[in-house]
Amino acid sequence: MSITETQIESQSKPQKTHESAIAHVSGKAVYTDDQRLPVGMLSLYPVLSPHARAKIIKIDCSAAYEVEGLVTILTADDVPGENNTGVIIHDEVMLPTDEVSYWGQVVVWAVGESEDAAREGAAKVVVEYEPLPAILSIEAAIAAQSFHLDPKVIKRGEPDNALETSDRTITGELVVGGQDHFYLETHTSWVIPDGEGGYKVYSSTQHPSETQVIVARVLGLPNSCVVVTCLRMGGAFGGKESQSNPFASAAAVAAYKTGRPARVSLRRHHDMIITGKRHNFLGRYQVGFTNEGMITALKTELYAEGGWSLDLTPPVLMRAMMHIDNAYYIPHLEVQGWMAKTNCVSNTAYRGFGGPQGMVICEEIVDRIARTLGLPPEVVRERNFYHGSGETSTTHYGQEIIQNRIARVWNEVKVNANFSDRQTEIAQFNQTSPYKKRGLAVIPVKFGISFNKIEYNQAGALVLIYTDGSIQVNHGGTEMGQGLHTKMLQVAAQSLGVNIDRFRMMHTSTDKVPNTSATAASSGSDLNGQAIRNACETLRQRLATVAVKMLNLDAPEDLVFENDWIYCRTYPSARIGFDEVVKQTYSGRISLSANGFYRTPNIYWDAKLNKGRPFYYFAYGAAVSEVEVDGFTGTFKLRQVDIVHDVGTSINPLLDKGQIEGAFVQGMGWLTMEELVWNEQGRLLTFAPSTYKIPTVSEIPEQFTIHLLERAAQDGVILGSKAVGEPPFMLAMSVREAIREAVAAFGEGKQPVNLAIPATPEAILWAIESVKATSISKVIA
Repeated sequence: MSITETQIESQSKPQKTHESAIAHVSGKAVYTDDQRLPVGMLSLYPVLSPHARAKIIKIDCSAAYEVEGLVTILTADDVPGENNTGVIIHDEVMLPTDEVSYWGQVVVWAVGESEDAAREGAAKVVVEYEPLPAILSIEAAIAAQSFHLDPKVIKRGEPDNALETSDRTITGELVVGGQDHFYLETHTSWVIPDGEGGYKVYSSTQHPSETQVIVARVLGLPNSCVVVTCLRMGGAFGGKESQSNPFASAAAVAAYKTGRPARVSLRRHHDMIITGKRHNFLGRYQVGFTNEGMITALKTELYAEGGWSLDLTPPVLMRAMMHIDNAYYIPHLEVQGWMAKTNCVSNTAYRGFGGPQGMVICEEIVDRIARTLGLPPEVVRERNFYHGSGETSTTHYGQEIIQNRIARVWNEVKVNANFSDRQTEIAQFNQTSPYKKRGLAVIPVKFGISFNKIEYNQAGALVLIYTDGSIQVNHGGTEMGQGLHTKMLQVAAQSLGVNIDRFRMMHTSTDKVPNTSATAASSGSDLNGQAIRNACETLRQRLATVAVKMLNLDAPEDLVFENDWIYCRTYPSARIGFDEVVKQTYSGRISLSANGFYRTPNIYWDAKLNKGRPFYYFAYGAAVSEVEVDGFTGTFKLRQVDIVHDVGTSINPLLDKGQIEGAFVQGMGWLTMEELVWNEQGRLLTFAPSTYKIPTVSEIPEQFTIHLLERAAQDGVILGSKAVGEPPFMLAMSVREAIREAVAAFGEGKQPVNLAIPATPEAILWAIESVKATSISKVIA
């Protein structure tokens, strides 16, 4: 089934389309930089460091002030509060004073009447530097013992003893590349003084409350003096969770210094140069296993490149450590994690938040085991699944897996994809095709849902009913194109039993819902949906108290809210319109607004022992991918993808399938083509669409079938649904494993295949040459 057919099938079922779909496709959707410019708006333009590490000797701005339209130059001396935007610890100077820490770091901001004036002024700023030795890789950081914080360890059992007694052992390492977020809308922030000592901030941010805190810190003001609003984002993928803060802060300092509105709107190359990426990793491992392919012990060392500052590296690394098992029970396991401190961009959150890096290392290990034993990789995977109850269904950090659906999605996708028959067909094709080979692979995914930081697992909402029956909904989640607002409208409409057209979804703002968590960790619907439902339940109780009197009944708990009516469950002819009850509620001086709140229950984490129950539940998926690899060019074509994914009871199947498609393709980009390249001086070379390749429509397979697992309602979550933002990203590992199968077919098919991440055409060619050379050497021997 093609994508188009999948979408048509979804649209045949009654469901709400994306609430901003028409605005998006018509160009009417308003993003931060699309608003009507306020009078006197200033624009900022950065001056970037040309060194990865250097001492600042002198900053000369005199020539810049000769540019017509230049208003001022922002330096560290202009920051009225704390010159720091670090989120976990205060280690991230907003504007450097003594030393620059990575190539492309913002040294000063030019502020002009127009962006052209700011740009011309920035070009006139002269900064003198004294270059210093820089650390530019994980390997260099290891050699210099340059790390953020102390290493982390999660351990179960006695892996050293188990390795000694294992039938076989393998050691190896895998370098995992990073990834640019490449959202359509670059980082943008507007800051407008309110004339009363406060500031209104419009920011393309996933975390308005954190942006509020950081801007207030930089300005030296209480949080209450800063209001942050997120209209919508043109994509984010984690890149706007913490990294929006420096740009909002820069605009805020400009507004403070000049008393005028100010904006930062990064050009694409600046966005790619200045901002952090998905963490690149180095994974080293030693694994023990039986002759039948059962994993007995695993010791791994994970090194995440944090960059020049900490940002969100600790929770990213911890999630990678938690997901080093993927879907497999490993009785003896020790994973150690280090955060490499380098003179590179400060890497940050990205869809999957470390989970993909840990899981792809795990799948590398499983494939090595399979090829060492001469077993099909899918057989080794299946033999090692979490299963049963107790120890064999408990993770290495101590959480028991409840409602384990790994085998369910695995078996279902193999049947849907006709896996066994296609293996036979591909083997026959490869025998007769010397220059093109095909590969088929199936991969499982188990992904924990909740924030690593327990306190973030909370949400608030504010629902307002007006006397004409129209309703406003406010919540703490941000809309970045994923359809969160659409689902929240569906939750509100179902909770109040009214038509969805009554609702107006308001922009996310810290003066409506305070102290919110980031829209991240795939938890946007889980948290905010529950908070909205909580507010709606409060309003229902108030309305029911009024309606029961209007209907001459005496049991408000027996009332049903449905299709804009309120009626008695046991006497349905006793009914009254929703609007009438609203008016009477107002007349009775009963509040028609309610706050809602939710916190995820029954989760905990011991940060000293790195043990606990950090996830409210697990999401599961499985994917089968088929590729064809060209032995002359190293290019591949993705022929077919079949996915079965567990989303619980889908609130909106059309949106969920769209998220699965998008996540899979983005994951494929990370694993096969999105290559970040720095030179020996630490300068990013891939800072534009011309040099950084992301997937396009030509990479999408014609056969792309997505099946949502049926009869899969999840207990204790909003409307029985499950998170869908991040888990499908890892399903793209099936593409990498299919490429590996095709590459192996150029040799004997049994030897290990060393395949780089990303598996670019060059990397695939090297892998093909390696397996051919191995096969030839065996023949000669």
